[in-house]
Amino acid sequence: MRRGLDLWCAVAALLALAALAFPLRGGAEPLAWADMPLHAGVTLVFAAICAWLAWTGGRSPLRGLGMVILVVLGGASALDLLGTGGVAGQAASGFWLWVFALWAAAWRGIDQLAAYRGLDRRVQRVTALAVPMAFGCWLVFLWEVATVGFGVPQVLLPSPGLIAARFAGSQHILWADFYQTFVKAVISGYVLGCGSGFLVAILVDRVPFLKRGLLPLGNMVSALPIVGIAPIMVMWFGFDWQSKAAVVVVMTFFPMLVNAVSGLSASGMLERDLMQSYGAGYWQTLFKLRLPAAMPFIFNALKINSTLALIGAIVAEFFGTPIVGMGFRISTEVGRMNVDMVWAEIVMAAIAGSLFYGAMTLCERGVTFWHPSYRQRR
Repeated sequence: MRRGLDLWCAVAALLALAALAFPLRGGAEPLAWADMPLHAGVTLVFAAICAWLAWTGGRSPLRGLGMVILVVLGGASALDLLGTGGVAGQAASGFWLWVFALWAAAWRGIDQLAAYRGLDRRVQRVTALAVPMAFGCWLVFLWEVATVGFGVPQVLLPSPGLIAARFAGSQHILWADFYQTFVKAVISGYVLGCGSGFLVAILVDRVPFLKRGLLPLGNMVSALPIVGIAPIMVMWFGFDWQSKAAVVVVMTFFPMLVNAVSGLSASGMLERDLMQSYGAGYWQTLFKLRLPAAMPFIFNALKINSTLALIGAIVAEFFGTPIVGMGFRISTEVGRMNVDMVWAEIVMAAIAGSLFYGAMTLCERGVTFWHPSYRQRR
């Protein structure tokens, strides 16, 4: 039984059919779809399947997965047109209508996957991972198509293909920069900054007058710009990774301090009165009641600091560093107009920061599994 017309699938089918009426490449030697029969056949099949999906209607994860697979096949055809088809830099209206058709189908497919709600946890988890991955891959595809199709100069914005090629061919340089910036500066500064912020938070909680004197000072220091702190730390600790670690300590100390102090006050008065009625002292109350209640706040600071630490270390390397490091490489390669290498470093930093943040999130789920935000139906 038909459930109504699926508008997005109908739009995708119409755009694919309309693309066949326009040239693929402009310029002095235009290219028509008749010159590329294989790609024309793929477009016709795509339009036919989208028309059938539009007519049958309905919403289901299988339909969404099928549309995503259909878009992947159509996207491969579009990329082949840019590469071997000679459309790069001269893409005409027929090619862009084909891309818009893929966009409409991708929108509908990802939307149906995102709307899935089922009782099977494994399927739900796979769907939850598939949606951001599919959306991210689609954005990368649009980036590739736009830069190559319009012939954007590499100096302005390199394509993902060029960035991937430079990333794969510069592993030794990227690893040396990663080790200098992340392993040495970020990790050491992160541990020192978060650890000292946590210990000072316990001291502030134990000595009440420090809360009125230290927290306003912390808010002021946390508002200082990195570009003002970094040169001073380079003068104090030298040009190597120690000065970058010092910048990371300054950036991560006060977020941990503020969040930990707030978390230590999160436990309710009834629970504290109950601990006092049992004859519990300060330290027993701290470890058995107040610290567990403060864990969501502490992990919130850890997750915030996981990104702040990497940003601080990279920016600090702009103001003096040995001839290695992510910040050094970015500033140097920009001056040489090697923008693809700059983007390769950005990709490396994004991967490292995402994995670091994800590790903190996994630790948070293991420690604060009791929190309402992590409760799941059993």
